[in-house]
Amino acid sequence: MQNFLSILDLDPDRLGKVLELAAKLKRERVKGMKAPTWNALNGKNVGLLFEKPSLRTRVTMTIGVRELGGDIVEIPADVMRADREPIQDVTRNLERWVDAVVIRTFAQERLSQIAEITPKLHVINALSNEEHPCQALADVQTLSEKWRSFEGRRIAFVGDGNNVCTSLVHVAMMLGIAVHVATPKGFELPDEVVDQAAAVSQKGAGLTEFTDPKAAVRDVDAVYTDVWTSMGQEVEYADRKKLFQRYQVNEALMALAKPDALFMHCLPAHRGEEVTDEVIESPISMVFDQAENRLHSQKALLLQMLT
Repeated sequence: MQNFLSILDLDPDRLGKVLELAAKLKRERVKGMKAPTWNALNGKNVGLLFEKPSLRTRVTMTIGVRELGGDIVEIPADVMRADREPIQDVTRNLERWVDAVVIRTFAQERLSQIAEITPKLHVINALSNEEHPCQALADVQTLSEKWRSFEGRRIAFVGDGNNVCTSLVHVAMMLGIAVHVATPKGFELPDEVVDQAAAVSQKGAGLTEFTDPKAAVRDVDAVYTDVWTSMGQEVEYADRKKLFQRYQVNEALMALAKPDALFMHCLPAHRGEEVTDEVIESPISMVFDQAENRLHSQKALLLQMLT
C-alpha cells in the first residue's frame, strides 16, 4: 500500500489483515526487543509533520516507529508555509531523505497533492479537516476486542458530522456495522461521504441519519461522540455550544442504548459538554482503550506500508 490518506484506501480484505496484525502486535509487545517485529523497520526513516496540535498521534507514532526499529524525524510545521517554499519542493526534498511522512494538516486536498507529487514517498494522514483514518483503525480494533463479531452490530455517532465521524462511517460500513449519525441540521455528513459509505457497505450495513439523538442511540451497541468545536472552529464555540447541547452523551442518553452498550470518544474530550464525567469515567467507557490501540493499529499500518 503506497499511501493511507483515507480508510477508503483499504479494501475489506486488507482492513481485516491490518486488524489481525494489530492484535498480534499488541499481544507481542510484552516481549520487547525479543518481539518478531522489533527490527522490521531497521534503516527506515519516518517524518512527522504536524500543522495542528497532537498528543495521541504524535506519541504513538513516535513509539510505534521506534518499537519497529525505525527512526523518527520531527519536521517543523512552518516548512509548509506557502510563502516560505512551494509544497512541491518540500515534498521532493522529503522523498530523498525519508521513507514515509505522517502529516497532520488542514485540507485533505493538501495530502492528496503531496501524494501526487511523488509516487515514491509513503504518505499517512494523521488527521485532516475532512478525515481521521488512523483513529478509525484504533476504534474498530477496540470494538473487535469487545465483540466476538461485527455482524448485526449498530453504532451511533452523536454530535458534529466531522472528520472523525466520516472515518468511523467509512470503516464501520466496510466491516458490516450499521451506523446511526445524529447531528443538528446543517452539520450532517457531506453527501459525498454518504455516497462513499453506500459504495463500500458490506453485509447489508446501512447508514441512517437523524436529528434526534435519542432516536439515534435507541438499542445500539455503542455510542460515539467527539468535541462540538474542532480545531480551527474556535470562533464558532459559543454558537455551537448552544446548538449541540441536546446532543450531550449523558447517563440518560446512554440508558436508551442496549444495556451492554459501549461509550467511545477519540479524545481530547471537553467534559461537561459533549460527554459527562459520569459516562466517560464509567465501566462502559472505551476511550483509553481506543487511545492505547492507536499504538498497535498504527504499527500494523506501518508494517503493511513499509515492509
